[in-house]
Amino acid sequence: MNKIIIVDDHSLFREGIKLLIENEGLGKVIAEAENGQVLLKLLEQHSPDLVIMDIEMPVMNGLVATREALKMKPGLKVLVLTMLNEKANYMDMVDAGAMGFVLKTSGKVELEKAINAIMKGENYISTELFQKLIFNLNIEAKAKTTKDANTLTQRETEILSMLCKGLSVSEIAEVLFLSPKTIEVHRSSLLRKTASKNTINLVLFAIKNKIVEVDY
Repeated sequence: MNKIIIVDDHSLFREGIKLLIENEGLGKVIAEAENGQVLLKLLEQHSPDLVIMDIEMPVMNGLVATREALKMKPGLKVLVLTMLNEKANYMDMVDAGAMGFVLKTSGKVELEKAINAIMKGENYISTELFQKLIFNLNIEAKAKTTKDANTLTQRETEILSMLCKGLSVSEIAEVLFLSPKTIEVHRSSLLRKTASKNTINLVLFAIKNKIVEVDY
């Protein structure tokens, strides 16, 4: 069973997430923290599989906490719970090592999907938040194609397009009648060619640089 620590400065919210996680059998909440500083102290005693992290918190926010937590526990997985109107730099959270983003207004189904994806080593981002990121990127995007795009093979571009539509490695494998291992090799090549840390970075890179078009 997944061992989870919840980090949020609102105790009632932590309690609600804990009840949801344990009632739905998504894992066992082994500790709670009201800010990042408390989390780092807890990590000296506990070895969770997953941290569910708020961004805006007093004393130490989620961005700093994520960076420091992953220094202490490199294999730790971080799922961010956020508000859509929160003034947060999500790309900074991705760069810090966060593997997923779910809105605090999401239901139990989406939270379950996010936890399951992240525990399998995949990335997850809620559709509504993804739409906001794409909107912002489309405002900033330049029409020219980057040098990186020209190095992608036809198969890599095809797989990248599917990743941008939210398909997982296993789902892409089914569509293309290839093994998940083969898709993972292509994904790794895409990460290397675009200097992306993970799939979220890769997808946002593709949209920002007009390598693929995603309509929402």
